[in-house]
Amino acid sequence: MRGNQSQPWNEWDSAWYLAHNYEELRYDDRQLMEWMADFFAGARMRGRGHGIDVGTGTNIYPSLAMLPLCDKITMVERTVANVNWLQSEVQDYAETWDPFWGTFLDRNPSLYKEITNPRERLESVVDVERGNIFELRRDTYDIGTMFFVAESITPYRVEFERGLRRFLASLRRYAPFAAAFMKNSDGYEVGDHKYAAVRVNEEQITKFLEPLAHGIKVRTIPTGSNPLRNGYDGLILATGYAGRARRK
Repeated sequence: MRGNQSQPWNEWDSAWYLAHNYEELRYDDRQLMEWMADFFAGARMRGRGHGIDVGTGTNIYPSLAMLPLCDKITMVERTVANVNWLQSEVQDYAETWDPFWGTFLDRNPSLYKEITNPRERLESVVDVERGNIFELRRDTYDIGTMFFVAESITPYRVEFERGLRRFLASLRRYAPFAAAFMKNSDGYEVGDHKYAAVRVNEEQITKFLEPLAHGIKVRTIPTGSNPLRNGYDGLILATGYAGRARRK
């Protein structure tokens, strides 16, 4: 079975993935976004900081979620196709993202209403960087997101754990984070190509995070009657703060 390096990343079809996943706001993404907005609204941060979104792909809503809390956001993306798409999209994002921003604004207006023009704000703070989850700079970022990445880049648990560990290590101690996962994914197709995944569940994610973070909360949204695709059991959101809590 092929590991991360052997996945067909150079063949990634950004247009197909965008249309299949984010052309319309799904109920499960909305729920993830509402939970994330609630968490970030209560996050312990000293002013605006430097945020990171790992493996952005064609999904800008994690970065939109961090906008009020950041004066800089680095989007780290591996595939050339997605990097090119992001560099264009963040300059003036499409109207299809308006319901996503509206979800954050409706859920927590006290946090998001200060941004009157999210398009201009996103363009002004985002830096799109071609990079690899396994090579993230350590102890650099004040807040972070990673949506459907660590479990969706390899069939091997050791690589999943290494990727998740590197994400957390890229954050400064006490940095708030939100990470989403496909529960028990059997892999997925993008256009004409198949990509591997690791099957993970809530208990496994919680157990892995406990030595590396604190204030952890892990929640799941079942697939329901309208799943995005076959071969997974729902969406998982983990929120918390990087590093162990200081002893009292």
